[in-house]
Amino acid sequence: MILIYSHKITPRVRYIFKHIVTRTLLMPVSFTNKIEEFVAHSGPKISYTKTPLGNEFFIKCNDLLFEEGVNDLEINISTWGNIPCFFATNAKSSIPYDIFAASFYLISRYEEYLPHVKDKHGRFTAEQSLAFKKGFLEKPVVDIWALKFLEIFKEQFPKYKFKQREYRFISTIDIDNAFAYKHKSFVRNIGGYLNDVFKFRLLNVINRLAVNLNFKSDPYHTFSSILKLKKTYQIQTIFFFLVGDYTTFDTNVSVSKSKYRLLIKEMVDYAHVGLHPSYFSMKNGALIKKEKERLENITNTPIKNSRQHYLRFSLPETYQLLIDLEIEEDYSMGYASNVGFRAGTCTPFYFYDLDFEIQTPLKIYPFALMDTTLNDYMKLTPKQSLGKIRDLKNEVKAVNGTFITLFHNETLSDYLRWKGWKNLYESMIKIAIS
Repeated sequence: MILIYSHKITPRVRYIFKHIVTRTLLMPVSFTNKIEEFVAHSGPKISYTKTPLGNEFFIKCNDLLFEEGVNDLEINISTWGNIPCFFATNAKSSIPYDIFAASFYLISRYEEYLPHVKDKHGRFTAEQSLAFKKGFLEKPVVDIWALKFLEIFKEQFPKYKFKQREYRFISTIDIDNAFAYKHKSFVRNIGGYLNDVFKFRLLNVINRLAVNLNFKSDPYHTFSSILKLKKTYQIQTIFFFLVGDYTTFDTNVSVSKSKYRLLIKEMVDYAHVGLHPSYFSMKNGALIKKEKERLENITNTPIKNSRQHYLRFSLPETYQLLIDLEIEEDYSMGYASNVGFRAGTCTPFYFYDLDFEIQTPLKIYPFALMDTTLNDYMKLTPKQSLGKIRDLKNEVKAVNGTFITLFHNETLSDYLRWKGWKNLYESMIKIAIS
């Protein structure tokens, strides 16, 4: 047991010390604000305050963990070894930076509560983040800081038995369009034909006709391939199904179609299934509730996992809605335009609500990369994408974190904008588990 002393034990202090010391480094902690109790403790201990009490392991604290609400902070980036860091301490401190305050700033998404310009989909953009501006978006700095802290801590307490966590890989699949042409309504099919004709996309017209006449299989129906790879490589896979009503941004097959419902039921038998709340659900609890109940009626199981469509979420409102609906895990934490670590970590963490200053029961699973980011935003080829995937995986493996990827069933179709990408998913899996 590691005893943490601070002059004031705030919810922020408890939250971030438990995340870094217990959930990341696997060491149990307890807290005290009584000096005599801290002095009497014979085991490993850390003081987190303004001045050391003696010659203990001391970290000079930043004020952030003792404040409430959000303020416009001045952050100066330096380096700890070759790793960017901020909130410098002083010569008396056992480590040169208050990594607990810095980690809290990143993990709580403090900067997303501050005034910012949203993109056309109402999202906080990577370009506005501290990590992007200072060039460390593609490094899980919170986990790297934790391991650097642990090395120094071990030197002072060499007899303490330290555990090491294991690297994990989770493959997540978003089902925005289960079928390219099959099982669409008559009106949508006619509209599709006319649209392709007017834009002289004659190959699309031929393919659409061939699929609807059952001469060809639907190109987006790649689920058997995904399940085969799941079984071959023994990987954890989660499917997030979009079951919202049709809109400009929500173009999946209607859940009134029996083939779509049967597909969802089949996936439940072989993998985890989660909700993909529709485009306009970001601040609409009634809409998320309707879609959650709709999916639960199909699966006959409680839905506990979620990822927002278009990664549209607003803090803290969207997460508060998910908590109210008893969603336990969210997988939306990442950027559409950039790969990397939006919250600075590759370790799942509990959402800390800065509005109410509490740790919530909602666990956030941050993903490192998305297929559309590589193809549509970064304009990488499949070969270039594999290099980027390998770099990100190596960053996660180096800290024994959780490597989470986001792909779509469409990626394996080898069709339209995914031409040439069919084998990328399997190649990514091989890299992830190597």
